[in-house]
Amino acid sequence: MVGVKMASALVMIVFMAVSLGGKWAAAEVHHVVGNDRGWDLPSDVAGWSSGRVFRVGDKLWFTYSAAQESIAEIKSKEEYESCDASNPIKMFTDGLDSILLDGEGIRYFVSSKTENCKNGLKLHVDVVPKHTPEKPKVSKSEGSALAVAAPPTTPTPSGAPSRISASFALFFVGLGLCFMGF
Repeated sequence: MVGVKMASALVMIVFMAVSLGGKWAAAEVHHVVGNDRGWDLPSDVAGWSSGRVFRVGDKLWFTYSAAQESIAEIKSKEEYESCDASNPIKMFTDGLDSILLDGEGIRYFVSSKTENCKNGLKLHVDVVPKHTPEKPKVSKSEGSALAVAAPPTTPTPSGAPSRISASFALFFVGLGLCFMGF
């Protein structure tokens, strides 16, 4: 009887590991723009974004003082480079905004204050398919080079979804073992 329970538990653990294994690698990532500083001039948003890979299904989180700032999502590279937020796709004004990266392609975000944008408070993200390998990519634009490299090897807060998924998997394995009488 104990041997059957042990075999069943082993099968359940292997099944859970196999079925959840692929989801760990493809978990959505929550990118907090500017890390601890959020969306403001001293945060070096361009430096923050270099080395990050943005995939379909990920989310961008913008934190800022709603009384002093707002963010415009704009349509084109030309508007981005000239800091022209006069015809935005969408305005973000809450101070804490979550934006789902729901499709492939480049998206542009700028400070609605032209002076802040011209001083570097703007962000472009190149959203790649969900299952794209992490390869360094360099693209050129007039007068500047934009680079997206592989992410750093040290753990970052954006790795939290994988740890959460692993925790849930272990929780369910433990729960299953409890129900089986171990």
